[in-house]
Amino acid sequence: MIEGQCLCGTVSYRYHGEIEKSILCYCQHCQKAQGGFAGWNSPLQKSLFEIVRGVKVLKEYFHSPNKARVFCQECGSPIFSYRVDLPDIIRLRLGTVTVGQIPPPTEEAYKQYKPEFIQIK
Repeated sequence: MIEGQCLCGTVSYRYHGEIEKSILCYCQHCQKAQGGFAGWNSPLQKSLFEIVRGVKVLKEYFHSPNKARVFCQECGSPIFSYRVDLPDIIRLRLGTVTVGQIPPPTEEAYKQYKPEFIQIK
């Protein structure tokens, strides 16, 4: 089982499964949305994910008609994103995980935007 929360602790969640892979996305949208050099996420089954606390403070921002980014309105922490055309999958933001194992990144997307100082083993 995986557990996590936002920065202020208002939103907490559980994933009733394990994280099997993690991905770094260097696209400019992820860089802006995360405020860093990449988005670190994992595709997970929506049916195994539950918001334990704080559902009323979650806000959806549709970056495009097909993709929503979901975050805590209190502290701004990104929690997950989803695509309308993939209704059974969410992409959990792995920086919010507080309990459970996260595997090292095995995939990198949009490497053309990857900062030169980043070295993945």
